[in-house]
Amino acid sequence: METTKKTTALKGGEWIIKESNPFDTFIPEDFDEEQKMVMEMCDQFVTAEILPVIERIEKLEPGLMPSLVQKAGEQGLLSTSFPEKYGGLGKDFITSTIVNEGLGGGYSFSVAIAAHTGIGSLPILYFGTEAQKDKYIPKLASGEWKGAYGLTEPNSGSDALGAKSTAKLSDDGKYYILNGQKCWITNGGFADVYTVFAKIDGDKFTGFIVERGMEGFTQGPEEHKMGIKGSSTVQLYFQDCKVPVENVLGEIGKGHIIAFNILNIGRLKLCAATLGGAKKAADVSTQYAIDREQFKISISRFGAIKHKLAEMAIRMFVCESALYRTAKWIDDAEHTLEAEGKTFAEALLGAAEEFAIECAMLKVYGSETLDFVVDEGLQIHGGNGFSDEYQISRAYRDSRINRIYEGTNEINRLLTVDMVLKRAMKGKLDLMGPAMAVQKELMSIPDFNSDDEGAFVKERKYIANFKKSILMVAGAAVQKLMMSLDKEQEILMNIADMSIEVFNAESVLLRVMKLAETKGETATNVHADIMRTYIYDAADRINKAGKDALNGFSEGDELRMMHIGLKRFTKVEPFNSKDARRRIADKMIADKGYRF
Repeated sequence: METTKKTTALKGGEWIIKESNPFDTFIPEDFDEEQKMVMEMCDQFVTAEILPVIERIEKLEPGLMPSLVQKAGEQGLLSTSFPEKYGGLGKDFITSTIVNEGLGGGYSFSVAIAAHTGIGSLPILYFGTEAQKDKYIPKLASGEWKGAYGLTEPNSGSDALGAKSTAKLSDDGKYYILNGQKCWITNGGFADVYTVFAKIDGDKFTGFIVERGMEGFTQGPEEHKMGIKGSSTVQLYFQDCKVPVENVLGEIGKGHIIAFNILNIGRLKLCAATLGGAKKAADVSTQYAIDREQFKISISRFGAIKHKLAEMAIRMFVCESALYRTAKWIDDAEHTLEAEGKTFAEALLGAAEEFAIECAMLKVYGSETLDFVVDEGLQIHGGNGFSDEYQISRAYRDSRINRIYEGTNEINRLLTVDMVLKRAMKGKLDLMGPAMAVQKELMSIPDFNSDDEGAFVKERKYIANFKKSILMVAGAAVQKLMMSLDKEQEILMNIADMSIEVFNAESVLLRVMKLAETKGETATNVHADIMRTYIYDAADRINKAGKDALNGFSEGDELRMMHIGLKRFTKVEPFNSKDARRRIADKMIADKGYRF
């Protein structure tokens, strides 16, 4: 197979049916000098400004978090990809993703920053009028004003459109009168500007820009939370709150477009932040393992500890590979749309919507990677990990929220499959042809010969077969269940898990193939260990998820045939993952942390 020539850009979800080219794939090793400097600057900011005062942040010391947000603004960390005309730096999407990762190790501070730069500012930047953008964005970009976002209500979380807050035009036509309540509002206790959603006349779901101090707008006390204790979280109350008509955000009745489009970007950025947090926790845990002695030797020399360190590295490296692969797709799509005459806002929102499937998968995998890393990190610390004197204790508590906000991981799994199937039904994604080809292949005698030559032939074949397993299971589920498939959430989540594994496996393979070509295979031995271990393990996970799905809707000879097909498509050769993990862990220990 030829992999050196350029190929046409993939559309969202198209990786399932097309083979990707490593030379078209962006990898973290492709960061330019400026992007590396941005990452270093973020790391220095967290180390110098945040970690020394983390205890004070956790105690919600009045004025501290807003002052740190403003300090980040003074260093340009709030406005990386905002246009220069509004006081931003005008950098690309990859650079803004790097900022999210670089600040991700800042515990509660990273939550405040992510909320401010994302859901706190982007609705106005992308959907505001010129007057609204001129008024608010420069002050949000500098950190002079802080942003927040009010969507969730006591009885509407995942079902955002079920919100009960109302807005009614005043008799003089100058104001909308807001009534209702919002909960779990990050930055709510100190923000100056809020994007709030309410229904005009009881049915037109609409966004509004609400400022602190507006008549009829109050807030509740700080919530006492399990983790991210330093993040301000309050309820907002609107009692005949007067919002000027010029503060309507976007079109009346089109608030859902704002809410759902902003979430696409937010999900990818959350993956970046959780990756940054995972790297910080892995570094802390590696150093602890090196320093801690039991039976007169460092526990980092024990196989059980090496297994934990290696698995941390594998999941982070894979997450990193999938994250920046997708970030570049969005960046490229944004430039293409701008070249076609779209505005800045239309281009980025259109690009993020195109890759909404991948953003949902990244949110799931990033948050679950961080959860894994902090859990194993705490285990490495043993009893000390349960003490608040150690950073890993805070990391463990703070991690848990990430699987809940920006759409729960269950919702994101369901969305992943739902979006793929909807695109297929609209003809945007040709799944039918490849799915039929897989069905035909099931009836044929397997061809165990391969004419392909070159590096990573086996791994490329594994990925191609993994994709066939998705097409087989998803295709059979659609055929069998038809319109009732959306009610079979367990099956949809099985298919989503298969998809996440395959996307990750392909992403890490493409990264290692590109590294081998540019740096030489011997220079990437440990990277190949990571890739091969992940693929070896992923094969079993894909097989299990596929079997669970098939068992849920099929039976008899048809089920037996598909089980045989699934076994064929997830078959991999024996691989000594124990020794590979030891080599990966040895690099972690030698480097005193994640330096891949």
